[in-house]
Amino acid sequence: MFFLEKIVELIGVSNHGVEGIFFDIGIIIILATVLGFSLKLLKQPLIPAYVLAGVLLGPYGLSMITNPHVIETLSEMGIAFLLFVVGIEMDFKRLKSIGLIATIGGTIQILILSSMGWLIGIFLGLGPIEAIYCGLIVSFSSTMVVIKLLSDKNELDTLHGRIIIGFLLMEDIFAILALLIISNMSQVASSGIITVVALLLIKILIILLFSFLVAKFIFPPLFKLAAESQEILFLLAITTCFVFAFLSSLIGLSIAIGAFIAGLSVANLPYNYEIMGKIKALLIFFTTIFFAALGMKLQFISFSMILIPLVIFIAFISLIKPLITSFICSFFGYKRRTSLLASITLAQTSEFSLIIVALGVSPAIGQLVPGSIIPSLAILLAIITMVITSYTIKFDEQIYEKIKNVFHYLDKIGTGNMEVDLSKHSKNHDVILIGHDRIGYTILNTLQKQKKKIIVVDYNPETVKQLISNGINCIYGDISDTDVLDRLNVSKAKLIISTVNELHDNMTILKYARKLHSSATTIMTALKVEDALQMYAQGADYVVLPHFLGGHHVSLMLEEEALDINSMLKKKLTHIKELEHRKHMGHYHPRHNNK
Repeated sequence: MFFLEKIVELIGVSNHGVEGIFFDIGIIIILATVLGFSLKLLKQPLIPAYVLAGVLLGPYGLSMITNPHVIETLSEMGIAFLLFVVGIEMDFKRLKSIGLIATIGGTIQILILSSMGWLIGIFLGLGPIEAIYCGLIVSFSSTMVVIKLLSDKNELDTLHGRIIIGFLLMEDIFAILALLIISNMSQVASSGIITVVALLLIKILIILLFSFLVAKFIFPPLFKLAAESQEILFLLAITTCFVFAFLSSLIGLSIAIGAFIAGLSVANLPYNYEIMGKIKALLIFFTTIFFAALGMKLQFISFSMILIPLVIFIAFISLIKPLITSFICSFFGYKRRTSLLASITLAQTSEFSLIIVALGVSPAIGQLVPGSIIPSLAILLAIITMVITSYTIKFDEQIYEKIKNVFHYLDKIGTGNMEVDLSKHSKNHDVILIGHDRIGYTILNTLQKQKKKIIVVDYNPETVKQLISNGINCIYGDISDTDVLDRLNVSKAKLIISTVNELHDNMTILKYARKLHSSATTIMTALKVEDALQMYAQGADYVVLPHFLGGHHVSLMLEEEALDINSMLKKKLTHIKELEHRKHMGHYHPRHNNK
């Protein structure tokens, strides 16, 4: 830290102006990178590093940030860009299967959590207004944290990932509604809350209608023209985000909801993944600033005043909130594993909670009196629960294995038909193929030609339904769940093929097979040489490294065809035909998970 202070002194950072802003951002990024790199070497999540950078640079650390308002603005832009990306990624066709739990279940969850948060606030002796803010704080989970961590684990497209996104969407809608109501408290007092809410819903419908019209008639030809230049395509995407944010603000909505609707408006364009790839690089920068800004907001008030409320609310968010969420998921027909993984992931407070509290202390609203513990409580809860979540999501499989027996009764509650029934498959199989997407598709075709008795395990519900409809023996499940392994009759299998590239999952399979003294040949998949060597040490018969095989395949093509254009054209036409069939089967999505 002394080194950083000396750097600032040497370069003569001004306390004002562009130069000061430039070096404020630079110091945050440099320190966040150093701390993030350190935690990466220790194989830890990166979010704590960014928060710690903010704490160290903030007013209760080294006080090295001279333009905190600019940093705060950049962090709010991060939220807007995040929701823009979420909108682009949103495929309502894939969310259709979880629409019931997302809308009704999400609403029930918010009402229960907000009511319990309000009751806890009253129990702690807080005033009615402060208790309402407590209810709002605990009701919402962090879209930014959860989407980032699930995306890092490639779990956005799993069943529990879709349920989580559904919950987050409902929470964001309610959070934005709460923000709009708080921002219009003077109108609420004069016109009544029902009138204000109705007016806000009309505004949302107006911007949604505008989004539909431009997405249908204007964007297709406009983006087609822009796609001729990668630079113009990127700028047009950013322009779309800003235009919708401006329009949203103009009619009295938040820029966040405008950015989200902007994402929805370009989601169905053929260039959406290309746009998303470019925006995500920008998103990494802004999310780093967001978490650092969160750390800078930390205030140290009387420890005795805040200790008991802080401990009670952390326990509520970390334990009671997941319990309520898991009960709701089970009530809607989801099994123990899906319910618990979804509930573990949502155990934190939201960035929207901080914005709501910030409005409460603003001079324009002034609902929270000076000296209230609510602002500091909200910030501490956000920092602590977000940091805890970065670990619980990383190790959610291990946590599930530890607690699943305690929550066995969730399977009795979840007796609905929301998941493919594991019991409806034949145990008379020679080959277990884990993961149908990508390389599993080709392997299945070869095994079928050889007349092998196959069972496929996949964690994508659409893939499972499609395979079953095609008469293929298939079950839904995550192979890292030993309950799934128990039902696969592994001891009788002659061949086990895993196309999953997660080391933990493949090591679980190998250890399970060894425990049963299975004589099956095991073929695993890895992305890293180190992972492949660990699997070989665990007893794998062969480990596939797709990148190596891809290079080998191209080399064989070059040797066989010797750049014969006619032969290459035949291979091209065959490849196109295969890709079209994969698309029909639902295997064109770049973020599908094999689990």
